[in-house]
Amino acid sequence: MPYVNIKITREGATGEQKARLIAGVTDLLVEVLDKSPATTFVVIDEVALEDWGVGGLPVDAYRRRSGGDGQER
Repeated sequence: MPYVNIKITREGATGEQKARLIAGVTDLLVEVLDKSPATTFVVIDEVALEDWGVGGLPVDAYRRRSGGDGQER
């Protein structure tokens, strides 16, 4: 009974994007570990930007320092 917790910053991920994440993670667990989708749980937590840090800095400060939005694509 796999449980996967995905944490993302609260910056406007759409319902469709979240559904794709859930489906993709579930499919990967089926493919790699032969897990049943019926007992695979995927939870997406959205974290407020001010509650997320990277490189020892709050995300907004990290992005300002790095000269970009700090998001990998």
